[in-house]
Amino acid sequence: MLDLKFVVDNTEEVVRRLSRRSGKINLAELIACNEERKRLIRAYDDGRFEQRQLSEAFKDKSTPIDEQEAAREKLKTLSASLKQYEAAKAEIESKLEDMLYYLPNMPHDSVPDGKGSDDNVEIRRIGQPRAMDFQPRDHVDLGEQLQILDFPAAAAISGARFVVYRGAGAYLERALMMFMLDLHTREHGYTEVLAPFLVQRHTMIGTGQLPKFEDDAFRTEDDYFLIPTAEVSVTNLHREQMFDPGKLPTKYVSYSSCFRREAGSYGKDTRGLTRLHQFQKVELVKLAHPDESFAELESLVTNAEEVLKRLELPYRVMLLCAGDMGFGSTKTYDLEVWLPGQNQYREISSCSNYADFQARRANMRFRAEPGAKPRYIHTLNGSGLAIGRTVMAILENYQQADGTIAVPAVLRPYMGGLDVIR
Repeated sequence: MLDLKFVVDNTEEVVRRLSRRSGKINLAELIACNEERKRLIRAYDDGRFEQRQLSEAFKDKSTPIDEQEAAREKLKTLSASLKQYEAAKAEIESKLEDMLYYLPNMPHDSVPDGKGSDDNVEIRRIGQPRAMDFQPRDHVDLGEQLQILDFPAAAAISGARFVVYRGAGAYLERALMMFMLDLHTREHGYTEVLAPFLVQRHTMIGTGQLPKFEDDAFRTEDDYFLIPTAEVSVTNLHREQMFDPGKLPTKYVSYSSCFRREAGSYGKDTRGLTRLHQFQKVELVKLAHPDESFAELESLVTNAEEVLKRLELPYRVMLLCAGDMGFGSTKTYDLEVWLPGQNQYREISSCSNYADFQARRANMRFRAEPGAKPRYIHTLNGSGLAIGRTVMAILENYQQADGTIAVPAVLRPYMGGLDVIR
């Protein structure tokens, strides 16, 4: 959420920065609502002042009876007016909050201009796609032939966009999860947590999924939500808390299942593991000092990249343009892995700095020193990595001419020494 005072005091700058990501922005209604809120506050304060004066006059026994009666009637009228002001103020504040909830974050000045993925900027490319002397197949054909991916069985149980991993496929998922968690905890300094997959509405609001993206969430009848990413649970571990600045950055890694309706995908990427309703992911979350958050973003990207390097998968790092970033992000890098079966790079991790956008919603602050004015922390997160998409990348990049899959060397200890999936 953006700071209302900053929006009001710097309207032209806010309009300029937000227009980079979504075209024309009109804040006139928000500004008008804020002016009405201030008018109601002034009217209420004036009424309370008059109410106190009349109360003193009413209590003064030397006040003539007729003046006491007039004060009594005036107090009744004032009391009714004050209740109306309070109700109107509450209504306008709720409307203002709703407007702020629907405003996206402002792109950082280092984010390039652009409207969509074609305008993203390649930062670096690591590894060369492997030369294959046979026609590479995609992960669906490979997985079904090896009987490690079963989409028909999942469809019979749950419908489209689900998968059943069988045998070595399930083993590979588990191995990747353990490898990623070990790497990030033992070498990158993250603390592992396993947080709930079901959360309350205020938790989803805290990280920006609600109210704007409620149609993309799975919700129970009693208003619980299945998390779309562990970012939601983990970031909210510190909601309504005041941080010790000496403990920033706080770094978490968490494995979870993730649940998304993909309401806006309209048939996009329906084949295979690319865009499922349920998938597993290892998520990296950082809670950082505002002065250090962009440096922390770079190290977050490096941590996610290390997974791809050790799996020896070719990839590239893309800096997203303003028009392609997620709603709450101020700066985002995507890691895109090479998929020979699809002859293209596809996103496997998205690493973002949200600045204080989430921290304002979840009220996470710190004091630089005792007695100092509280400041909001900055929150960051990124996939380290999406496990299903990593399975997809391994199947396509490590496929052999005979349809078998070589197991990456770094994963063999996690798979009991298995070196080939047949």
